[in-house]
Amino acid sequence: MQKYLIKRLLIAVPTIIGITIVAFFLMYVLPGDPAAVLMGDRLDQNTLEMLRKEMGLDDPMHIQYFRFVKNAIKGDFGKSYQTNRPVKDMIRSGFMATFEVGVAAYIISMVIGIPLGAYAAVRHNSWVDTGAMFIAMLGICVPPFVVGLLLLYLFGFRFPILPLAGYGTVPHLILPAITLGVRPAAMLARITRSGMLEVLRQDYVRTARAKGLRERVVVGRHALKNTLIPVITVMGGQISGLLSGSVVIESIFAWPGIGKVSVEAISARDFPVVQAAVLLSALIVVFINLIVDMSYGFMDPRIRYD
Repeated sequence: MQKYLIKRLLIAVPTIIGITIVAFFLMYVLPGDPAAVLMGDRLDQNTLEMLRKEMGLDDPMHIQYFRFVKNAIKGDFGKSYQTNRPVKDMIRSGFMATFEVGVAAYIISMVIGIPLGAYAAVRHNSWVDTGAMFIAMLGICVPPFVVGLLLLYLFGFRFPILPLAGYGTVPHLILPAITLGVRPAAMLARITRSGMLEVLRQDYVRTARAKGLRERVVVGRHALKNTLIPVITVMGGQISGLLSGSVVIESIFAWPGIGKVSVEAISARDFPVVQAAVLLSALIVVFINLIVDMSYGFMDPRIRYD
């Protein structure tokens, strides 16, 4: 395990370097000059050149890149071009908001998806199985923003018991968390059902039943645990997506997460904020993938990290 962990960390180094290159060169790919955007209608060529020099935009590209990496290692991404706030403070507040709704959505997806898929597999070819898979397919096919709008209509207008938008309290968290959790729950249900059906046909499950073990023990202790390898893989990708921010959902519910911060920064050509957001999202993906790989050995002792 230790050797494998060191190997994965070494592989992550060039990945992270590539991420910094992508994050840095975004400012050259996106159209618009941040200095010109800041000046707006007061655009004057001499003032523009002075502002570009002050912002370090007139330095050679490689000098700007190494400065960006040096500051990023220290956690310093400068100040926002638009708000003049430290970028790290904006990213921190946005990430914490996204973290709250992401964790809530993740819990909802696990609580609903895994039991639903396991129960559907146990009741294979019954009306329960058919109904559960129909609901799961519906959850996958319907776009999250449609789910969000339906929830807004139901609980905001028909049954006005929850706030439509905002941030700061548990009631504000419910609708965006459910909206984000529907599709991951549906995917987990289908993956769990597929894995359970395969495991339930294995000899050791038949042996456990032949010994007279209760069905709940057979399913929970023997079958479900061995189904979790593909489920964990899917869950890892879902965690990365949830923690990286959902732009549409955060916009619908006015949730001040990292996705909403990123979109506003892109619209305003606020490149330091965009670079920091991209770098953070990519690092989250790398870290989550590493955790998922490490978890395989704990879920299945047959897996060896050579």
